[in-house]
Amino acid sequence: MRKHLLPLIPFVLLLLAWQGAVMSGRWSPYLLPAPERVCETAEHMLANGELARHTAISLLRVVRGFLWAFGLAAFFSVGSLLFPLLKKLDRGIFSVLQHIPPLALIPLLILWCGIGELPKTVIIVLATFFPIYLNMEASILRCDPKLIELGRLLGMGPLEQLYRIRVPSALPYILTGVRVGLGYSLRAIIGAEMIAADSGLGFLILDAQTMSRSDKVIIGIIAIGILGFLIDGFFAALSWYLLPYERRRT
Repeated sequence: MRKHLLPLIPFVLLLLAWQGAVMSGRWSPYLLPAPERVCETAEHMLANGELARHTAISLLRVVRGFLWAFGLAAFFSVGSLLFPLLKKLDRGIFSVLQHIPPLALIPLLILWCGIGELPKTVIIVLATFFPIYLNMEASILRCDPKLIELGRLLGMGPLEQLYRIRVPSALPYILTGVRVGLGYSLRAIIGAEMIAADSGLGFLILDAQTMSRSDKVIIGIIAIGILGFLIDGFFAALSWYLLPYERRRT
C-alpha cells in the first residue's frame, strides 16, 4: 500500500499549495482559478464532449506521426545493418537534422502545406524519429558478437540473425526509445496545434488564453499530462509483457 500511495504525495501537496494560494487572495480568480472552479469547468467540458474531442484529435495526430516515425526508424536501422554505405550516407544529414527543433520548421511547413494535417504529421515525425532511430540502430548494430557468431554456426543468414537474434536482444532499448520519442511527439504536437490548428489540446489552450479562461488553460495542461501518462503507461505495460527477464528484476 505504501508503495502505491507514496507517488500521490507530491500531487496532494501541489493541490494544497494551489488551494492555499487561492485562499491567500494575492491572485485574481482570472489568473489563478480555484480548484473547485476548474473541476466544475472540467465536468462541463466532459459533459458536452469538448474535452474528449480535442483530446482524441491530438491523440490521433500523435499516433499517426509515431507510426511513420517508427517505420522510418526501422527502415534506416535495418538498412544501416544490411548496407553499411547507407549508414555513412545518412550520418551527416541526420546529425544536422536531429539538432533542429521541429517547431522551427512550422513557418515553412505552413507556407508549403497550409495548416492541414500534413505539417503536424511532419512535426511529430521529426520529433519522434531520432530517439527511436538512435536507440534502435545502436542496439541492433551492437548486438553481442558471441550471439552473432553462434547464429552463423547454426547456419543463419543476415536476415534470420536480424529477427531471431538482433531484434530480441535490442527490444528493451527499442521500447525505451519509443517511450522517449512519444514524450517528444506529445510536446511537439501541442506546440504545432498552438500555431497552426483549429482543434486539439494545443488549440484548446491557446483559445482559452485568448478568451482569458485560465480554468480551461489548466484543464488543457492537465489533459496533456494525463494523456502522456496513459501513453507511457501503455508502453511500460507492453515492456513488462514482452520482456519477462526484465520483469523478474522488478
